[in-house]
Amino acid sequence: MSDAAVKAGPWLQTLGARLKFYIPGSDIGLALGVVALLSVLVLPLPPFVLDIGLSLSITASILVLMVALFLEKPLDFSSFPTMLLLTTLLRLALEVATTRLILSHGNEGPLAAGHVVAAFGGFLMGGDVVIGLILFAILLVVNFMVITKGSGRIAEVSARFSLDAMPGKQMAIDADLSSGMIDDKTARLRRRDLEAESGFYGAMDGAARFVRGDAIAALIITAINILGGLTIGLVRHGMPFADAAATFTMLTVGDGLVAQIPALLVSTAAGIVVTKGGMEGKADVALLGEIGGRPKPLALAAGAASVLALMPGLPALPFLGLAGLAGGAAWLRHRHPLGMIPARATDPPKLPPEPPISEALRIDLIRLELGYGLLALASGEQPRLTEQIKAMRRTIASEMGFVLPPVRIQDNMQLPAEGYAIRIKEIEAGHGELRLQALLAMDPKGGRPDLPGENTTEPAFGLPALWISPEAREEAVFRGCTVVDPPSVLATHLTELVRENMAEILSYAETQKLLDELPREQQKLVADLIPSQITVGGLQRVLQALLAERVSIRDLPTILEGVQEATSAGGRGLNGIVTHVRVRLARQLSDSHVGPGGYIPLVTLSPEWEGAFADALVGPVEDRQLAMSAPRLQEFMQRFRAVFEQAAASGEAPALLTSAAVRAQLRAIVERIRPATPVLAQPEIHPRARIRTVGTI
Repeated sequence: MSDAAVKAGPWLQTLGARLKFYIPGSDIGLALGVVALLSVLVLPLPPFVLDIGLSLSITASILVLMVALFLEKPLDFSSFPTMLLLTTLLRLALEVATTRLILSHGNEGPLAAGHVVAAFGGFLMGGDVVIGLILFAILLVVNFMVITKGSGRIAEVSARFSLDAMPGKQMAIDADLSSGMIDDKTARLRRRDLEAESGFYGAMDGAARFVRGDAIAALIITAINILGGLTIGLVRHGMPFADAAATFTMLTVGDGLVAQIPALLVSTAAGIVVTKGGMEGKADVALLGEIGGRPKPLALAAGAASVLALMPGLPALPFLGLAGLAGGAAWLRHRHPLGMIPARATDPPKLPPEPPISEALRIDLIRLELGYGLLALASGEQPRLTEQIKAMRRTIASEMGFVLPPVRIQDNMQLPAEGYAIRIKEIEAGHGELRLQALLAMDPKGGRPDLPGENTTEPAFGLPALWISPEAREEAVFRGCTVVDPPSVLATHLTELVRENMAEILSYAETQKLLDELPREQQKLVADLIPSQITVGGLQRVLQALLAERVSIRDLPTILEGVQEATSAGGRGLNGIVTHVRVRLARQLSDSHVGPGGYIPLVTLSPEWEGAFADALVGPVEDRQLAMSAPRLQEFMQRFRAVFEQAAASGEAPALLTSAAVRAQLRAIVERIRPATPVLAQPEIHPRARIRTVGTI
């Protein structure tokens, strides 16, 4: 390499780095191109530059048409509205430049506006002005009245229907997300595609006006060129009328054809894009598959062509050839239906991919199975059920402190048409039946409403209820009944079952996620506690014990502090850790059990029963067990029911108060009688909480 080349190397690299900002693919290049188009409207162009511009217009229109033909879906050409504007602006700028040359130099001959205009004016028109005018008028009518008008109308309707369908599509995405069929990332991508689709059709609705305005402008410019050219030729240059008409009309019609052919190509591309709609795949594959995919239409077309070939006066050869082609295609489709053409002998048979065995091992934590008559709840025009499931997950997250896994919704043909089943970890936790065309009415006093309808039982709480017609709603409300629609009945049942089984739903992975999502200032506490004092699995069991009694774990830092205090003493079992954590959560526990009167209603345990339960405890301190005789337990259960039923009759929902030593064992007994009744130890009542004793066992 010479010294001059070595010295010029850095300079050439710098020049190349600067020039790449001005190429058409860059933002500066695009801006310069638009400015150049606008400058053509006011600056004169020499003929050879005009030839380059006209050649670019024709080539660009062909490229746009080819891209439209090979689109898989309309959104693959999302820049098409902008392309319509730029190509229209290019044609208008070139028409203005051509008009300037025709009017100023038209008397010099057919090459006054460049070789491209002369070629279109001479070769395509055959030198006949009348033929050129007729051809130009036909192209103008086809473009303006047929293609442009039709594609504009389709774009307008597509934009309107796309905007109208957006709420339904958004709800369908939310339904798939809440049912667990898709994840958050897929939902975001679908929403982004939906927004892009709506914006695309809206932009196409406006861009179709560009092509329509271009056709109108071409007609006006052509009339101006003819009249202005005749006037300039006759008055300024003293040309004979016949020569002036021939020269200026030839150039004007040639200019009109040069502009109308690219406009026709771009209009056709716009029509292909907007008419593609929901058609999947390339246009040629879709058209051939749908038109030539069935043997009967092909056979009928072959028969019709054969009849036309036998008619006197019509050419037989073209119709017979087409009849043979259509008949052969019909025979081929009859022998090998579309999608069933056998593969070549050399190709191995393609078997459907077998799902991995691991798919059969996956367990849905929460699954809602619907009979075929209830599928409209999740996939109808207004899927209220999915919206209520989303609200339930949001409510439980704010109340209990962790996000429920998605609820998977699927059909089950083995269920009754109006039946449903709720499964927790593949095990049925509850079931029921709904009446989609009715409403569920319940009497708050506990009786069955005195209304015409179908007797039933409310599935969540087992209360007597009645299915009534929607027309009887006002009467039921007037009588003081609670009226609920079917989606709300199902959502309430699902919510109660989730609350009852929340301890099982909290998995090891979810526990680890809760720890990872703690604020940065709490991570030091996590690092000191895990795994030196307790494992993640041990913490999971502590949290499950709290959730089993519907204690919120949202205040996780306080729970971790309680676990650290309990384990630092050394050797405490699960019950001891949970007991200490509950004492740390005394303010939260007390606040959650305050009744409408502003106090905590309590049912206390008499000293005799306290002593009986304390004496019945056996085993080590870390794992004490209750060993009480069956008659004694039966007696306690009877007295427990009597006291709490009396309190409920007076409008109270009390908690059972006992000592910390027997609270866990007493809770195990109460859970079998009244699962929703809280059992509190005396240290778990906050000192500032207001309490009132409403009964004693």
